[in-house]
Amino acid sequence: MKRKLAFLFIAILVILSACGQQEASQKSSSSSSNKESQEITVKHQLGETKVKKNPEKVVVFDFGSLDTLDTLGVKVTGVPVQNLPKYLEKYKTAESVGGLMEPDFEKINELKPDLIIISGRQQDSYDKFSEIAPTLFMGIDNKRYIESFKENVTTLGNIFGKETQAKEELAKIDDSINGLKEKTSGKNEKALITLTSGGKVTAYGPASRFGLIHDVFGIKPVEENLDADPIHGQNISFEYIAERNPDMMYVIDRDAAVGEGENAKKVMENALVKKTNAYKNEKIVYLDPNYWYLSGGGLVSLTEMIKEVEKGLE
Repeated sequence: MKRKLAFLFIAILVILSACGQQEASQKSSSSSSNKESQEITVKHQLGETKVKKNPEKVVVFDFGSLDTLDTLGVKVTGVPVQNLPKYLEKYKTAESVGGLMEPDFEKINELKPDLIIISGRQQDSYDKFSEIAPTLFMGIDNKRYIESFKENVTTLGNIFGKETQAKEELAKIDDSINGLKEKTSGKNEKALITLTSGGKVTAYGPASRFGLIHDVFGIKPVEENLDADPIHGQNISFEYIAERNPDMMYVIDRDAAVGEGENAKKVMENALVKKTNAYKNEKIVYLDPNYWYLSGGGLVSLTEMIKEVEKGLE
């Protein structure tokens, strides 16, 4: 009788242990499943998008975001490989998804991405992208450059589980900006921001595409109320430059960015521009178009942009 009771007790223990293991396994499986299926809702300039955490297949058309994802160590599936900035050329081995202005929607659809990231050059096709996969618009708002930049980096950190790293990288950016602003504080030198393209020159002021030089970094503009289109700038003449006589000039070479040769110096350094304080004092800074024209708004690009603007203060 005692032996039967002993066997019965052991049997009950084995059954209870198995049940416990099965319950723990179910909880673990459920937790893992919940983690995989977790979604976040992202508000952006073109609407709201529900995005699964840690999407596996990501197509990126915004090079600022590609820059940030690369820094955070996130794998990217497809990019416009023909338009890549030089410092992101490692992504030439990624899937080609068309050009910045002409996405290959058939190819994108074949890839079955979990997330698509776009910016200003693709915004008119937002609905078409959204039919394929959840799509985020991550262009920079020029009127609140740093705020929107930080929002984008934080969002990407949240989506890919890189929150801590994103915060650390943003703290570095803050330190760099504060260091630059210490150098610009109290300076009365005034700057003109220009872009050269096909022999023509346009100018940019505060709240424009490159206006963070004034708005964020604290460098005074040569003209406070420059009526410039925020994207394309205001057409100006070399007479205009000579009349305004900037103390510093920051120049972006669009031709170099799109592979049509490096022409900015040839265009800018003419007889009229040579009359300016900027030329006489060797304070014409030719900015790297890879960072400024192609991929602004990334962790690496913004860091390099800060360094380049400092050159005009030396």
